[in-house]
Amino acid sequence: MNKLGALFLSIGLSCTFTSVAEPVKSTEQANSSTEDIEVKREKSLVDNRITQETETGDRPYVITPHKVNYILPVTYNSSPNMEPFAQEAKEHPFTLDNLEAKFQISFKFPLWHNVFGDNGHLFAAYTNQSYWQVYNKDISSPFRETNHEPEVFMLFTNDWQLGPLKNSFWGVGAVHQSNGQAGSLSRSWNRIYGMMVFDSGPFALEAKAWWRIPEDEKETPTSPQGDDNPDITDYMGNIEFRGVYGLDEHRFTLMVRNYVQKPNYGAVEFTWSYPIMGNLRLYTQYFNGYGESLIDYNSHNQRIGIGISINDIL
Repeated sequence: MNKLGALFLSIGLSCTFTSVAEPVKSTEQANSSTEDIEVKREKSLVDNRITQETETGDRPYVITPHKVNYILPVTYNSSPNMEPFAQEAKEHPFTLDNLEAKFQISFKFPLWHNVFGDNGHLFAAYTNQSYWQVYNKDISSPFRETNHEPEVFMLFTNDWQLGPLKNSFWGVGAVHQSNGQAGSLSRSWNRIYGMMVFDSGPFALEAKAWWRIPEDEKETPTSPQGDDNPDITDYMGNIEFRGVYGLDEHRFTLMVRNYVQKPNYGAVEFTWSYPIMGNLRLYTQYFNGYGESLIDYNSHNQRIGIGISINDIL
């Protein structure tokens, strides 16, 4: 299994806004301008997210959500992937349940503000995604798969206009992902990525592309050193688009992932959430395709689940 990890330095961009000196205005003009700005920001999901994070970003030891933090106590997978466990199942017969729980924990914290004067923020982040056979009492309700994803990235603000969309920010980073397993169950890869975010009012779009850092081939199929999954890019792709739309308090997201060359298998994921109490949101998720988790990267599956989240993407 690859032990490289995710501690790669990268260059990139910032989540802060810069101010420009303006002529002194009357109180009435200033209030009018402020109201105009507030109205515009209320219409932008990206601005709202940045404002919320800015309020806590300068506090010591603070961590903020990175991706969505959720728990889906009940998910249904139409075709659980038994292939990685075939040998174990042959020695000790068992089957995987269609029903299982799924949850994700994701957070980030700033390492260095304003790296390049008044722009450029360096962050570290970690995401944990787990699949739990909690209802499978016959095999003691094990965690079927857990993926660990540390990353380092930089963000820069921007104000390019592309038709009705504003390119709010862009960034680059390096990420390691592995499932912490050994032997035939080991899965891991390392990537360098670039991303851009466009938004307009209640709509936001993230475009992300990555390049996999090459690994040496295994000397033998059972060797602990070398690439555990040499064809992972065929299934996990190298480009991803994620759109977010806010309708009142509803949040809808659609992710599409693919490989720009053949063969390409791809995946789509749709989510909907709605606030129910405080920071808690009713959260639903539908996935169809390849690469939902590392152990299933080359297996097509279709999953639907319902639960709660404590945040959404925006």
